[in-house]
Amino acid sequence: MGGGSTYTPELVDGFARLRDVLPLDELVLVDPAADRLELVGGLARRILARQGHGGRVVTTADLDAGVDGADAVLLQLRVGGQAARAGDETWPLSCGCVGQETTGAGGLAKALRTVPVVLEIAERVRRRNPGAWIIDFTNPVGIVTRALLGAGHRAVGLCNVAIGLQRKFAGLLGLRPEELYLDHVGLNHLTWERAVRLGGPGGKDLLPSLLAAHGAALAADLRLPRALLDRLGVVPSYYLRYFYTHDEVVAEQRDRPARAAEVAAMEQELLAMYADPALAEKPALLARRGGAYYSEAAVALAAALLGDGAGEIQVVNAANGGVLPFLPDDAVVEVPARVGPGGAVPLPVAPLDPLYAGLVAGVAAYEDLALDAALRGGRDRVVKALLAHPLIGRYGTAEALADRLIAHNREHLAWA
Repeated sequence: MGGGSTYTPELVDGFARLRDVLPLDELVLVDPAADRLELVGGLARRILARQGHGGRVVTTADLDAGVDGADAVLLQLRVGGQAARAGDETWPLSCGCVGQETTGAGGLAKALRTVPVVLEIAERVRRRNPGAWIIDFTNPVGIVTRALLGAGHRAVGLCNVAIGLQRKFAGLLGLRPEELYLDHVGLNHLTWERAVRLGGPGGKDLLPSLLAAHGAALAADLRLPRALLDRLGVVPSYYLRYFYTHDEVVAEQRDRPARAAEVAAMEQELLAMYADPALAEKPALLARRGGAYYSEAAVALAAALLGDGAGEIQVVNAANGGVLPFLPDDAVVEVPARVGPGGAVPLPVAPLDPLYAGLVAGVAAYEDLALDAALRGGRDRVVKALLAHPLIGRYGTAEALADRLIAHNREHLAWA
């Protein structure tokens, strides 16, 4: 779903390269944007053909036809397109708050637009294929996955942060990625790497030596102060910069164009490339679009869910089920889990330091209120969700943000 996205060739390239991991008979790209869909679909066919893959690529705007007979359905939607994203990244700045499409007020706006659409798609999937797995890559992944699980769907959330860091660490250490096990814990886009273990959960922790030798490079990549990484002794996800350096980020965002404008321009360039019948591989420009290693993560997750083995350990978004005891069981956490045909079962994790647990609890409470607002609507619920968010938390600011959110997203909010 969202098969016309410029992300899709990254995914198709993974299907082609990793055919032994996930044998693919048919890939159906579903998208209402017919012009984009045909460009992306044509490149998808050429990528598979260039790599000698016998899979068939089908393009359609008909959702029901697209999911008919599917074993797995991948969701990569952007309700409202780049225009809505541009709003998420700009209007919060007028209230002195970070503008971002997955957290803060912008993240709430995206959740409100997205959850009803995803649930409608999931219900249609269930009617056509009650046994199909839904893999959600649509942000905000934690809230969307919680909505899917709450409605009883067979769903697992996926993010590329963990696999990206695993590969980053492996490159710095001169190891293969599969040799490293990450003690990755938190919520989607609110995670920390507390250990980098060699060989598995009980292996030697390489994180202290990694930070000592490469702390400056890691900090620069995350756009966080090196002193912060040294003080914490962990590696936060990139998205923690919106919390740890909020005011600096707001100042930076006010001085430069929104990321959405850059991505929109990049998408037009990519689509022009995709129209070239001689192009039969993903272009290098796609690496700047985002979603690095999405294909490897998606293929591994789909293969585990559709396989017949005991399952393998992957970092996913799944129901908490007591793993973080200070959160409700139905909260969605992002941790290593054993994934197999029965779904994703989070593995036990060591207790979370209060420095992280407090922030996780606050954001989880916000996500609960955000989901309620997405499901039931109403300005009052929007204000409550904003008031609960650790990046906002001030009554006057929450009121002002609620008005801006509704004004900028009215066409996507059935209740507004």
